[in-house]
Amino acid sequence: MKRLLYTGTAFLLLINIWSCKKGYLDQVPQDRTTIEQVFAHKNTVDKFLANVYSYVRDESDQRFIGGSHEGGPWTGGSDEAEYDWSFVGSNYMNVGSWGPTSGFVDDFWSNYYTAIRSSTYFMAHVGECKEITEQANGQQLLARYVAEARALRAYYYYNLVKIFGPVVIIGDNAIAPDASLPDVQLARSPFDSCVAYISSEFDKAAADLPDVPANPSVDAGRMTRSVVMAYKAEMLLLAASDLFNGNPDYASMKNADGKQLISQQKDVSKWATAAAASKAFIDKYVPNTFDLYRVRDNSGNIDPYLSCRDVMLTDWNKEWIFAIVGSSATTRQYEETPYHAGKDGSIRGSGGLGATQEMVDAYYMANGLSIDDPNSGYTEDGFSSADGYHTRAGTYNMYVGREPRFYVGITFNGSVWLNTTTSSGTVITETYYNGNSGKRVGGNDYSPTGYIVRKNMPIGDWRVGNRAWLLLRLANIYLDYAEALNESAPGNPDIVKYVNLIRERAGIPLISETLSQDQMRQVIRKERRVELAFENVRYFDTRRWKIAEQTDGGPKHGMDINAGNSLTDMSFYKRTVFENRVFQKKHYLWPIPQKELDVDKNLVQNTGW
Repeated sequence: MKRLLYTGTAFLLLINIWSCKKGYLDQVPQDRTTIEQVFAHKNTVDKFLANVYSYVRDESDQRFIGGSHEGGPWTGGSDEAEYDWSFVGSNYMNVGSWGPTSGFVDDFWSNYYTAIRSSTYFMAHVGECKEITEQANGQQLLARYVAEARALRAYYYYNLVKIFGPVVIIGDNAIAPDASLPDVQLARSPFDSCVAYISSEFDKAAADLPDVPANPSVDAGRMTRSVVMAYKAEMLLLAASDLFNGNPDYASMKNADGKQLISQQKDVSKWATAAAASKAFIDKYVPNTFDLYRVRDNSGNIDPYLSCRDVMLTDWNKEWIFAIVGSSATTRQYEETPYHAGKDGSIRGSGGLGATQEMVDAYYMANGLSIDDPNSGYTEDGFSSADGYHTRAGTYNMYVGREPRFYVGITFNGSVWLNTTTSSGTVITETYYNGNSGKRVGGNDYSPTGYIVRKNMPIGDWRVGNRAWLLLRLANIYLDYAEALNESAPGNPDIVKYVNLIRERAGIPLISETLSQDQMRQVIRKERRVELAFENVRYFDTRRWKIAEQTDGGPKHGMDINAGNSLTDMSFYKRTVFENRVFQKKHYLWPIPQKELDVDKNLVQNTGW
């Protein structure tokens, strides 16, 4: 595919604002006449806008990070999980073998800026389409198109600041293809300025967007006012957090003119602003538009297991705020399906996405107590003598009596596989060394930890795709609100209310005692870790809380995958270090790609890189 070559800063190099991964406009317009043809017809305008949407990353595909649509290293790059295969980008990050010249680092920067420029170009030219402007509702439709592109642009900027911190804000003035080198020497904007700009853009977009898609069967996955309000709340929570709110570690991060890029003054009012944004979303949309997804039994009681499992699997249920349509779900499903040697192909995958022991230990017991609580009933002695909640007699007791979300999220040694309707019938997953999904029989396909991530795994054939992939749901907003409120107004009754709504749906006892601000902070953090596990949240939470040096560095554990000849062989059930991870202070933010620094002399590198 031909591409336009721009002189100037590298994030504008090799931009093809008309390219589309579905093959649209393979030939780049070479002159103004051709550009006018692109905006002459509504169908080509729609295709252009679809291309702008195509830069929303498919987070079901995290094995192959980078490119313009693959997901990020958020699951395997956090303390939640580990990929089996050495080529996966998160594995390079986990051992500290990455930096400003890493290809995926440049991919994220350049592709988001490609999307930003495409959005800007679309906004500037969509009004030229008379097939839109001259129809009966033309001005309303035009306003919506511009608002969608504006919302997407703000969303792409938000993702950039999450990853890189302060970035270059280009605004509405697209840089000309023939711009001279001096014209593209652009400096990074201070983080608070980035937040103010993105917030303003979200607000402008919201004014001309519908609350929800007018026709969900056709317009699912498009930007709406509710999506915009939710992501604005997410961004304001990020801005209030320790990483960007008065962080002395970035005291030396300044532009050439001395401008401080990350404020050195802690501002507690940012938490109140974040809380208000989450509450505004809740007040406007809950419960009529959005609500927690609940499956109830014949008596009307919540079934916590089915509720927590199927909220991920039931496309566009009332809890979903934003998702990608037509994801690469089979990639993730292959990683979450154990190897199951000799079994039906529909249940034979790789099991290559291994959950860590740290994540396994994070889940509560069924009584709502942590496993380190002496009253929890947790034990690692022996095996169960009877069938239990999602466990069989003979299951290692570490996995018995855990909360429903544990059985939603984790495939453990001795688990009954989800799909029992194949020619193989009921299959027990064995992750010990000589088991049907163990290291000896799997070759290159086995869990590196003895556990396999199960969350968001359908019951049927792993090879069946055509699913939407959830990116943001209401539970996240509830926990955002509780966290921001606890930091700005500790003791406010809404804190416990919204945490308890999550716990009630999960089937664990509600919080009834009075907790201090710090105690509630720890409860909220643990609730986020468990409820939002494997949803690309934990990676960013540990960074914005500035605890990643403790959570993401050092030894990470699983079971001993090099041992075991049976389900009751205790040699397998030993906490074993599978990797000593590297996390240094500089890793809280990604580095600015070196090729950008080589061209744009006004860019400064992030601290430590």
